Amino acid sequence: MTLKTNILKLEGTVMKLSVSQSQLSQALSIVSRSVDTKRLLPILTNVLLTTEDGNLRLSATNLELGINHRIPADITEEGSITVPAKTLIDLINTLPNDVVHLELNRDTSTLIVRCLQIVTDIKGLDAEDFPPMPVFDPDNAIVFNLPDLKKMIQQVAFAASAEETRPILQGIFLTVTGAEMTLVATDGYRIAKRSAKLETALETPISAIIPARALIEVNRIPGDSSNLIYMNLAAGKNQVVFHQEHVDIASQLISGAYIDYKAIIPKNFKTDTVVSTAALQKACTQAMIIARDSKFLTHFNIRPGDGDGGTIQISAASEETGTYENQLPANINGDEINIAFNVRFLRDVLDVISSSQVMIRTNTNVSPSLITPLEDEVDFEYVLMPMNPKR
Repeated sequence: MTLKTNILKLEGTVMKLSVSQSQLSQALSIVSRSVDTKRLLPILTNVLLTTEDGNLRLSATNLELGINHRIPADITEEGSITVPAKTLIDLINTLPNDVVHLELNRDTSTLIVRCLQIVTDIKGLDAEDFPPMPVFDPDNAIVFNLPDLKKMIQQVAFAASAEETRPILQGIFLTVTGAEMTLVATDGYRIAKRSAKLETALETPISAIIPARALIEVNRIPGDSSNLIYMNLAAGKNQVVFHQEHVDIASQLISGAYIDYKAIIPKNFKTDTVVSTAALQKACTQAMIIARDSKFLTHFNIRPGDGDGGTIQISAASEETGTYENQLPANINGDEINIAFNVRFLRDVLDVISSSQVMIRTNTNVSPSLITPLEDEVDFEYVLMPMNPKR
């Protein structure tokens, strides 16, 4: 799978510029996450340095994910070069927090790096051999509020599958209908669904399966960035480009039909349990210590009390480690139920809920449960399949 791109002509054969060491270090840290680690092609282990509109643009790609990052530069001569990413990163991270001077020796394809009294030469490869990076199209872009998009990604990305044998589930399903955008992720054992309203409605609905890894990189865009981010779904190229003031993140889309997640989300429930998010989160963290040797199997005995009262009895056991017991107060409306969950999966969702209370809605010990924040983020739903209740 390779990124289909528009070729960006790189003008100039000599490069000479100065940049901030701290900004260069941060930019290298960001683009390094798309450097090829499988060594498919030697040049894919390199980072591309290009002068562009008064900035130094750093680029890296593994042919599935590509990242551009631009930093201000004092440019004396335009140009471009690619150098080994690890070598450049290791060097820049050890330099003093001062001005770094970069100069290209065209005859030897060598990048000369100067900072105070330190001078280092790094052998590079011609920039023309580097895969061309995707070009953002501002005329066909969807605009998002960056902090809101990052919160949405945080609340669903953890539920995507990490198994390469199930590529569809490695993605996050993005849909926009009118002014409503929805992100959905699942690994087959749980579903995380988050919706939000856009400021501007789209005339034509869109949908795409975006690799979770690409959206995680969007989520890592520094917090001091502009509040807006733009997205291109390039027609006919099966790729998505996210554009922000200093960063571009491009990725191949995942081909295929996403699962019918709506059919899995339960609509009716026999028991509703409201409990402190922080208390349940801490109990799950404790249970994980014992349950890690039993595939995180943990029992939750949900027992109504008088009125809206009740308790959740939490227990885990492992032949290798020992046992764990805890009891939490809860407001329970409905039938008593003894259900077993993967406690790590339950803790995952509690980690991304900011509401002080959470609702767990259940039917039977073999049917999916629905977990939602109680006070805010009402557009966030988390479906968790129970584990086999037998120890």
